[in-house]
Amino acid sequence: MDMVLNRFKEEGGQTDLLAHFTQGVMERSAKFHQSVPEYAATPLVHLDDLSQQLGVANIYAKDESERFGLNAFKGLGGIYVMAEYFRRYEGLDFNDYNELLKMLKTHPGVTFATATDGNHGKGVAWAASLLGQKAKVFMPEGAAEHRLEAVRQLGAEATATTLNYDDTVKETANLAKEHGWVLLQDTAWPGYDEIPLMIMEGYTTLMSEVHAQLGDTSFNDITHVFLQAGVGSFVVAMTAAVLSKMDGNRPRIIVVEAGAADCFHQSMKDTSGKSQQVTGSLNTVMAGLACGAPSTQGFEMLKASADAFIRCGDGTSEHGMRLYGRPTGSDEPVVSGASGAVTLGALHALMTEDGYSQARQALGLDGSSNILLINTEGDTDPDHYRQVMRE
Repeated sequence: MDMVLNRFKEEGGQTDLLAHFTQGVMERSAKFHQSVPEYAATPLVHLDDLSQQLGVANIYAKDESERFGLNAFKGLGGIYVMAEYFRRYEGLDFNDYNELLKMLKTHPGVTFATATDGNHGKGVAWAASLLGQKAKVFMPEGAAEHRLEAVRQLGAEATATTLNYDDTVKETANLAKEHGWVLLQDTAWPGYDEIPLMIMEGYTTLMSEVHAQLGDTSFNDITHVFLQAGVGSFVVAMTAAVLSKMDGNRPRIIVVEAGAADCFHQSMKDTSGKSQQVTGSLNTVMAGLACGAPSTQGFEMLKASADAFIRCGDGTSEHGMRLYGRPTGSDEPVVSGASGAVTLGALHALMTEDGYSQARQALGLDGSSNILLINTEGDTDPDHYRQVMRE
């Protein structure tokens, strides 16, 4: 595990993107999600015994394994961006899911396309099935068959490519343009930023729930937020939402990546201040984080507002899975996949291993720390989960 502090962080960390995430934007997202079938706020678990063991005040874990029955948080972005596409590009005027669904019964159908390591594609496929639309999902080389099958079971067409994630994104964008499909990609690049921004707006419902579950006082007492990063859309949405909702001091934002796909970590190490891309197979058990190029939106905002960037090996993630799934004391067990558990694995290493004493000090991790983690996925790879939990 390796950490780099953000030398580029700006005082206040304000960017145009951060300013976009107003209370009104987040309330609109939350209101729409509340009208979607099977919506329920996901649990916020208080890991009290683990907090005492690690010598911190509180550890809260938001458990997204229960979101919409999809085993991951991505459905928030999938259903919201699809609805907003019909609002902003097709001119449909609706107040909630039911009104939109009624309008779509007489509206020409749309085919949506996306590239994914698994969870985002599943969210898009699920949204398309709810709204009676078509979805085409493309996955990078090495995609597990059960991930493809999970998308197909939702009625979408799922195809595995022979390319890594970033090249699969490019190929999907080309195919969408060629066939007239609507590209719903959760990463931005020059000329493509409106759709990713809508997806991030949808993600903010998660933090609105955390705020409601903790209440104003405890929410404003949060000192550290550990967030996992792939292309960066999730971590940007969470950072923007938590900072927008904070009344007092800013918490430290710690970004955690897979060591084989550490594009933000490498970007922050580079003295140029420009984003860096990791190439190659991006081979890691953290499939949801196996992304080699930062989203342009994500990079600029995290460069301005995040405090530190940590890269982790697969062992750190798997240790986090066991910490969640086999807790000591009376803490509630949480089913967490490799991408979901890496932040807990990183926190545990920081607090228990002698080699990270300087990192602890630099991050201000001590007995007064109130820490928020987000378990972004459950056992999305069941075979791997069973293997890890047997160890």
